[in-house]
Amino acid sequence: MLFQVRMDVNIPLDMPSEKANEIKAVEKAYSQDLQRQGKWRHIWRITGQYSNTSIFDVESNEELHTILQGLPLYPYMNMEIMPLNRHPSSIREDDT
Repeated sequence: MLFQVRMDVNIPLDMPSEKANEIKAVEKAYSQDLQRQGKWRHIWRITGQYSNTSIFDVESNEELHTILQGLPLYPYMNMEIMPLNRHPSSIREDDT
């Protein structure tokens, strides 16, 4: 199942920078591991915002939910999740 997920990050301004940097480092390692597994297929930064849009390829809604809740920055995020289906006009065979 493919999902587009927009993540808007809102780290509290009063969070010490050392703690924020530590959380971001753990987040990066977590996301890169999911990318290597093929579950987090794409990630793009949204220009001018502390946001990204990503494509996930997971087995179920529950798996996506678990992955997203595992993000170290999850408590500081607003997310918009959109399930995706293959378009019949697509010429790509790998977008299922």
